[in-house]
Amino acid sequence: MGWILFCLVLPASADDVLRVGSKRFTESYILAEVVTQAAAPHAKTEHRQGLGNTAIVLAALKNGSIDVYPEYVGTIDQEILKHERPSSLAQMREELAPLGLGIAVPLGFNNTYALAVRGDTGLRTLSDLAGQGDLRFGLSHEFIGRADGWPGLRERYGLLQQPRGLDHGIAYEALAQRQVDVIDIYSTDAKIARYKLTVLEDDKNYFPRYDAVLLYRLDAARRFPAAWAALQKLEGRITANDMIAMNGAAELQGQPFNQIAERWLAAHPAAESVSTLGSDPDKDTASSKRSPPGLSSVLFGPDLARLTGQHVLLVGMSVLLACLAGIPLGIVAAYRARLRQGVLGLAGMLQTIPSLALLAILIPLLGRIGIVPALVALFVYALLPIVRNTCTGLAGVPRGLRQAALALGLNRWQRLSHVELPLALPVILAGVKTAAVMSVGTATIAAFIGAGGYGERITTGLALNDNNMMLAGALPAAVLALVTQGLFELLERRYVSRQGMA
Repeated sequence: MGWILFCLVLPASADDVLRVGSKRFTESYILAEVVTQAAAPHAKTEHRQGLGNTAIVLAALKNGSIDVYPEYVGTIDQEILKHERPSSLAQMREELAPLGLGIAVPLGFNNTYALAVRGDTGLRTLSDLAGQGDLRFGLSHEFIGRADGWPGLRERYGLLQQPRGLDHGIAYEALAQRQVDVIDIYSTDAKIARYKLTVLEDDKNYFPRYDAVLLYRLDAARRFPAAWAALQKLEGRITANDMIAMNGAAELQGQPFNQIAERWLAAHPAAESVSTLGSDPDKDTASSKRSPPGLSSVLFGPDLARLTGQHVLLVGMSVLLACLAGIPLGIVAAYRARLRQGVLGLAGMLQTIPSLALLAILIPLLGRIGIVPALVALFVYALLPIVRNTCTGLAGVPRGLRQAALALGLNRWQRLSHVELPLALPVILAGVKTAAVMSVGTATIAAFIGAGGYGERITTGLALNDNNMMLAGALPAAVLALVTQGLFELLERRYVSRQGMA
């Protein structure tokens, strides 16, 4: 527990590790791996993958939890800096500098937003959507809320449809199965050709350019001069066809992100100025085509022990902290009738906060990503059953036993510790068991902010729409929940048998 407490006070960037972040979609994972591996010969590096949407990754960058991540000019311009019209790189740099941030290393391709439909619809432009009120829009949650996404697009083109929020990783399959008719896509998505989609022309020029760049902390360039020099050599070297081919290797062939990045870097030494991978993306992806790995190979992959350790640590520490706070609160609720509803109501209210919203609040509040905000969030969700069962167990102690303890001359603390808590222990343990089993499932959200655990596989599977990867995260979590429940039931039986012998 000591190193956890140390992490609470350690500044996020106090070590010599260059931390690279990524959002929760395929291209961001791959680009972050390219950045991580390009810098690795010159500094210790760490890829904190799949951290979530722009707001979460930006917060992590501002507070020093990460040092750099791949971003897009249009996102920086409109979503981060809130410009209504496109601005120059010089202006963006000037406005980012007071935040301690910089924009550099244009990677060489433009990955703009677009809307796509099935090829048989006959639609060709975004203006064609205005008269099609029966079309079902399935748009990513971030696109729906972005300043440069749905709100402005709807206004520019006079669209009256109400979009349905849909994770980007499953949007293509939903479109192919005719569950939706229009989705938002990235122009470098490899699945556009596979599903024979029509990318609608932006005939009113709504979308800005989304040239891929690196958004970084200015102090990172000073702290890691050799690594930063290596990253600058990536400028202009990744073509759109390169990116489509790498996305295809991940999404269509199931290749790991780190291997895709490693292969691209090997094929593109820093001295080269012309791409050798981008001339024919279909040929490139075909040349290395292989079947996606099966469930068993993913499930028992080399990361299983690491993820299990992280998941057990998250669950164990959060439940322990919840016990340290929840049992005393339950005692207060049991013996102070005026405070009971307030204590139980507060614990219940905290549990209703949506998990991702809570994480987004905790990141700027705690000034970091990773295990600390994850533990706080899991602690909050584990609190209610422990508080409630402690209160219920103590309230259920027979009055006659209380009076007998009082007649023996025991003071309040002695009655609580020697009589009432032992009698209430089975009910309290049931609450702790409930909290622990719930925490096993809830802990999967920790991966969204770089805290690891089985959720790391689930978030990757969502990004790739890879059912095997998602199952490889969900199945161990289910097994761990069953093991946790079994251990608590064994503990309860042993306690009951000891009480019977006594």
